[in-house]
Amino acid sequence: MNLADFREDYQRGALDRAALDANPIAQFETWFREATGDRTQSRWRKIGIALFKLWSAICNHRPPDINAMTLATVDKNGKPSTRTVLLKTVDERGFIFFTNYDSRKGRELAENPNAALTFFWSDLERQVCVAGTVTKLPATESENYFKSRPRGSRIGAWASNQSEPVPDRAALEAKWRELETKFPGDVPLPPNWGGFILRPERIEFWQGRPSRLHDRFSYVRQPDGSWRIERLAP
Repeated sequence: MNLADFREDYQRGALDRAALDANPIAQFETWFREATGDRTQSRWRKIGIALFKLWSAICNHRPPDINAMTLATVDKNGKPSTRTVLLKTVDERGFIFFTNYDSRKGRELAENPNAALTFFWSDLERQVCVAGTVTKLPATESENYFKSRPRGSRIGAWASNQSEPVPDRAALEAKWRELETKFPGDVPLPPNWGGFILRPERIEFWQGRPSRLHDRFSYVRQPDGSWRIERLAP
């Protein structure tokens, strides 16, 4: 297999400076709504996206999680790691996700709060890259979200010592059944589980364009809290 033969000429959109919102969070929310199909789009773009999704369904391709993002962290020795997590909220504070605080990512964020996120929406040929610092979400907010999760997922949060070795799947499932019996009613929030907020210092929006002349714009937070917007070479 020759990977050099895998080529795509991006032609589904453009990004102009005049179209950008002054606030990158608002700009992200606009793109996110378009990725979910909730915002009115041009007739031809909607037709193009519908055909792409139909082709994916015919080929039995599972639709991607629109809120999936790659989270990059770095440990105390400077060694990076990445994984895919799900964005659960975005607001003026930043990007919020949930995890086991004792997991690898949780430990690395405790050692080094600098982190980065990447969203890629292939059907729109768009990418958003975010970098900033992470803090824990207030416990009350973590608890409110935890209560909204399906019961099985709440029990799973107790059953899994995330990132730790387990002898086999049977042991993991036995632990889950044990905790299902222990919590016949309400499942409380585990003390080592909750949310993180990534406060962005830089957000970049990338729109694929033909001939690799992509549109790229970066927002960089200024000392007074405003954002400097610059076009970047592709």
